[in-house]
Amino acid sequence: MSEDTEILTAASQLEIAAASKIPCDPVRIFIGESSQEKAYAVQKLITKSRILQGAKPIGKKIGLTSVKVQQQLGVDQPDFGMLFDDMEIENGGNLSISETMQPKVEAEIAFVLKKDLHSKNPSLAEIEEAIDYAVAAIEIVGSRIADWDIKITDTIADNASASHFVLGDVKKQLSEIDLIDCEMQLFQNNQLVSQGSGAACLGSPLIAVQWLAKKMVEMETPLQAGDVVLSGALGPMVNILEGDKIKATVEGLGQVSLEFTN
Repeated sequence: MSEDTEILTAASQLEIAAASKIPCDPVRIFIGESSQEKAYAVQKLITKSRILQGAKPIGKKIGLTSVKVQQQLGVDQPDFGMLFDDMEIENGGNLSISETMQPKVEAEIAFVLKKDLHSKNPSLAEIEEAIDYAVAAIEIVGSRIADWDIKITDTIADNASASHFVLGDVKKQLSEIDLIDCEMQLFQNNQLVSQGSGAACLGSPLIAVQWLAKKMVEMETPLQAGDVVLSGALGPMVNILEGDKIKATVEGLGQVSLEFTN
């Protein structure tokens, strides 16, 4: 099987799984366990298809910001996936569980950019200058791969296991919040199920955004003004069932919530 055929076959399998809501076998059987380049090529192919179908890219999500999770998947850096307009759920809104696949949730800090980031090696000061504001966020992750049987190439190809996201309503300048020591609490049906802090995200969410900015310049698709960036989990992920009510609080950024309906 040629490399092009491997990439096309992996993309097709993931697209069929997404459309049918029936998880598929790992795509690493086509593209291997270690070639991130091939995996991103699969992601890019699916992104082009989504855009042709009318979806509008509005930003990026950063995944694998936990060192423990990186070690589990045998990598030493994060990954990223695309955010589209049809993935956003209104704060306090509902999401049908039927629209998800093997869903989990995690609480994060999201940033909205006011400047493009074209530098090949941006400083943290440049990253700060490019950010318009921060908000609390919930990311709903999901896998098109059966039983979350993933290696790094599976999750990258599968859009970094992105599903949906919710942004909070409290917009803060970076000078108004402590991005490292801010506390996060995630509640499932009013029970505390996950907690952490900004430091859990690569030491600081800004370091995660810095990594993404460098990566996107490498891939010749720099971050742009207006982009939403989900910077990575501040605590452990939580499995989701129909009827679950999820609420997250991030110190200084207020509350964000959603309910999973049938």
